[in-house]
Amino acid sequence: MTGLLATGLVITLGYLLGELVRKIGLPRVSGYIIAGLILNPQITGLVSASFVGSLGTTTSLALSILTFAIGGTLALRPLRELGRKLLFIALGEAQLSALLVAAGCLAALPFLLPNAPSFLTTVAPLAVLLGALASPTDPSATLAVVRQYRAKGMVTFSIMASAALDDAFGILNYSLGVVIALVLITHRIEGVSTILRPLIGIAGALALGFASGLAFRFAPRWLRGESDGLEIALLLGLLGICYGTASALGLDQLLATMGMGIAVVNATRRQERHRIFHLLEESVEPLVFIVFFTVSGMLLDVAVLIHYFPVVLLFVALRSVGKLAGAYLGARLGKASRAVRRYTGWGLIPQGGIVIGLALLAQQNAALSSISHILLNVIIGATVLHELIGPLAAKVAITKSGEATQPR
Repeated sequence: MTGLLATGLVITLGYLLGELVRKIGLPRVSGYIIAGLILNPQITGLVSASFVGSLGTTTSLALSILTFAIGGTLALRPLRELGRKLLFIALGEAQLSALLVAAGCLAALPFLLPNAPSFLTTVAPLAVLLGALASPTDPSATLAVVRQYRAKGMVTFSIMASAALDDAFGILNYSLGVVIALVLITHRIEGVSTILRPLIGIAGALALGFASGLAFRFAPRWLRGESDGLEIALLLGLLGICYGTASALGLDQLLATMGMGIAVVNATRRQERHRIFHLLEESVEPLVFIVFFTVSGMLLDVAVLIHYFPVVLLFVALRSVGKLAGAYLGARLGKASRAVRRYTGWGLIPQGGIVIGLALLAQQNAALSSISHILLNVIIGATVLHELIGPLAAKVAITKSGEATQPR
């Protein structure tokens, strides 16, 4: 099968299954993931593994567009008004999920991984890192559901803002987790730079994103093109530059492109920013959703999922409980409305993107080689389960809260 034929099959099958599941009341994104599972080289072999392996640039561009759109939901005025409430919610769901996963894995991994060489050098550091990686949320699937059901309101805003904030908390938790894991494995205490590095990385990624957003906002009129289509072309080009520059500098690419979206939505007049994000939502995002989530299903490693399935289930269950309970407690402490307390956590179930990137970073650390392969495989397996149940949970959140309107 040629690359173009396989690409056409990905888009067409993703579209058809998205519309099919919509007819039975499910979010389209669920159909996209199912289409990816059907096309998965390890399941049906309809497309080759080499084709899937060649899609890295495509998925990176899709991620940059989605995280830019997520940043575009974070206008500063409502953030200032709700800052305390959102901070409590994000802290609650990020930290409680991390604590529950770490504690649960410390108790259960000796039984789920009976061949582990040592509790202190294998089980304990693995539990700490799994706990740290429980914090981040991937709001891409929730964004797809929000777009489909045209959701708007306090619950929707709280979900998207919390998902953006907990990525930063997740990076900090991961960095601290690596320090603890290295102490357990090597019996040496690393320098303070190990903790300061991620803080510098977060600041650098956001600075790059803000600079890219301002470059788009204040580009000369002649450079912005004579049509909406050309303006979107300029936006996509700058997104690619922002994402690629962040990657080359060792910064977090998703935080950078999210920062670009935050800069554009807050530096642009209301009518103009509505036009830009409306164009993106109507013309670009539908194709991006189809490609990104169909490819996500194609990337599932079935053998890995089967081998570590008990650990994957434990991770998903404990993390989900942490997200639901943490968001509820945080919203209660922040004196948020009853709807925000009850439903925000349901929109924070999906996970992927940044958490896989962090797991890949662990694999590059030679001192963590005894646990990094288990960590990465569990995270990849959990990502697929999260992306399957996450859209359904997000639909529950926006429909039960009364913020969903007529779906497209």
